[in-house]
Amino acid sequence: MSTGHAIVKAKLPEKLILPLQQHIGVAAKPLVKPGDHVLKGQVLAEARGNISAPIHSPTSGEIIDISEYPVPHPSGLNALCIVLNSDGKDTWCERHPLKNAQTESPEKLRQRIYQAGIVGLGGATFPTSVKLNPPNQARIDTLIINAAECEPYISCDDMLMREYAEEVISGCEIIQYIVSANACLIAIEDNKPQAIKALRSVIKQRAVPAISVIVIPSIYPTGGEKQLVKVVTRKEIPCDGLPSDIGVLVQNVATAVAIHKAIHLGEPLISRVITITGEGIKAPQNMHVLIGTPMAELIAQCAGYHEQASKLIMGGPMMGFSLPTDELPVTRACNCLLVENSPVQPPATLPCIRCGACAQVCPAQLLPQQLFWHASSKNFDMVQDYHLFDCIECGCCAHVCPSQIPLVQYYRFAKTEIWNQERERIKSDHARTRHDFRQARLDREKKVREEKLRKKKELLAKKKQAEATAAKNNNEATDIDPKKAAIEAAMKRVQAKKATQSATQSVSQSSAQSTQEHPS
Repeated sequence: MSTGHAIVKAKLPEKLILPLQQHIGVAAKPLVKPGDHVLKGQVLAEARGNISAPIHSPTSGEIIDISEYPVPHPSGLNALCIVLNSDGKDTWCERHPLKNAQTESPEKLRQRIYQAGIVGLGGATFPTSVKLNPPNQARIDTLIINAAECEPYISCDDMLMREYAEEVISGCEIIQYIVSANACLIAIEDNKPQAIKALRSVIKQRAVPAISVIVIPSIYPTGGEKQLVKVVTRKEIPCDGLPSDIGVLVQNVATAVAIHKAIHLGEPLISRVITITGEGIKAPQNMHVLIGTPMAELIAQCAGYHEQASKLIMGGPMMGFSLPTDELPVTRACNCLLVENSPVQPPATLPCIRCGACAQVCPAQLLPQQLFWHASSKNFDMVQDYHLFDCIECGCCAHVCPSQIPLVQYYRFAKTEIWNQERERIKSDHARTRHDFRQARLDREKKVREEKLRKKKELLAKKKQAEATAAKNNNEATDIDPKKAAIEAAMKRVQAKKATQSATQSVSQSSAQSTQEHPS
């Protein structure tokens, strides 16, 4: 429906709204303030931590506001955004492209990708620099480029490969070099012959035998990471595991193009190709749009809505979610805007009849009905025992459910609640740790004070004892009778005199005796 003509470049909007949370992880921190003039590609908000991504200016202009605005999210909540008024000049800041990526270290290239704000453009928006640095120094043997655009209506990756095949292969080479993969497999569905031909032609021209195109069946949801790895390599990712556990890394084809631009052109992630399609849109097409562009402007550039249009979905018909309005900005996670002519009144939801149809179609081999029961009863421990987080939210279970139960909504609710509980637990543990450290510090300070007080008391006690001893001696000296003292002194003199006389007599006797023994 949307592949009838080439990708159209969207008009430069007057105002762009840039949410600070467009990725998995911590929201970016603003570096600008209202009134600042910025250039295209300039950093507006810096990443906070490793699992985060910076936000760049999609065009030149003036910052007019930094506050909360509605954003496209299933919760329908507002989020902190930077609002930019375009000056119409689209003036770039200074860029620093690398002509030959192979001469740079993988770490430097990862840092470039981190600074460019590259995230997964397949929908997950996980920071790419982190994904290119596998945990535990895992060895990556095979790089898989996910070009399996299996969900109906979405064709942005198909058109991207047709028109930007050179950039796709260039991005693949950079990723392969960074992770030192032996082989790069571009997995593409058999319903995209033009894209297959374009990629194979470029591979042949560039003479890169390590990169090859693998054609896979057009079966939903082959584009899921775990499902794609199993189809391409015949290996299965362990439960709660990662592709790197079996030596595989998966990247989206649009992410590869973004990496090419970041390295060879010095351009950050400020735009992407999205599909605007559906029975309710007059002129379906693929558009190259700036991040932050209001969706209403894109709809207007596609000739507007049909009269029967009743539902706007971000994403595909299976995994997408409804939007309350089109006055929302395009984010990095947006790959499709689908306008449906669905019934105004949705079918009524009936009780689960335990038919098991959902379990039969689950690509992750889960038990959706058990997940539903435990999620609806808020038994989050049991829902994790049934491997809730292995659910890829493909929507197959809800699609075949005869009771019209919105199963995926229950799973998303349960995941969100578990994440919230985990955040609260971490917050509580952090507060407890801080309290324990504070209490330990207070105890140490108390012991130090008590020790000082003890030593001070000992010094005071010794001082008092010394003063008491001195006072006692003085009192004893004062209490002696003068007469008695005089008598004692006289007696001592007499004794000394007698001792002297005795010594004199002894000497005289000795001399006389000596004279008698030796007469002259």
